[in-house]
Amino acid sequence: MVNQITDLKLLYEVDYFLWLEETIKLLNNRQLENLDYENLIEELEALGRSEKSAVESFVTLIIQHLLFYQYWSEERANNSRHWCGEIFAFRTQLELKITTYLQNYLAERLDYLYGKARKIAQVRSGLQLPEINPYSLEQILDEDWLPE
Repeated sequence: MVNQITDLKLLYEVDYFLWLEETIKLLNNRQLENLDYENLIEELEALGRSEKSAVESFVTLIIQHLLFYQYWSEERANNSRHWCGEIFAFRTQLELKITTYLQNYLAERLDYLYGKARKIAQVRSGLQLPEINPYSLEQILDEDWLPE
C-alpha cells in the first residue's frame, strides 16, 4: 500500500484508478494524515460539477420534448409516441441521479434551463415557443405528467 503523500500524488499522475483505490483504503482506515488532499478535493469538486451537469442535461432534454409534444402539432401524429418515450427515458435517468440537493439546484436553475431548451426546440422545429417557462419542476419530474 502507498503510505506517503508524495507517492500518492505521483500515483495520481501515473495510475488514477490505483490512486482512487488507495485513497478509499486510507479513508476507510481513517488514515487521514496520508491523504493526497489536493487531488482529492479536485476530484470531489469535479464530481459535483459532473452530477450537476448531468441533471441539467436531462431536464433540458425533458423540456425540449415537452415543448415538441405540446406545441408541434404538425408533427404530433408522427412523433408523439417517440417524444413520450424520450420524456419517460430522460425522467427515468434523472430519477436515478436526483438528490434533494440536486433537486433544489434544479429549482434555482429552471428558468435558465428552460431558456436553453426553448432555443434548441425552436431551432429544431421552427416554432415560436413561450418565452416564460410553462412547466414546474414537479411536472418535469413527474413520470406520468404530459401537457394538454
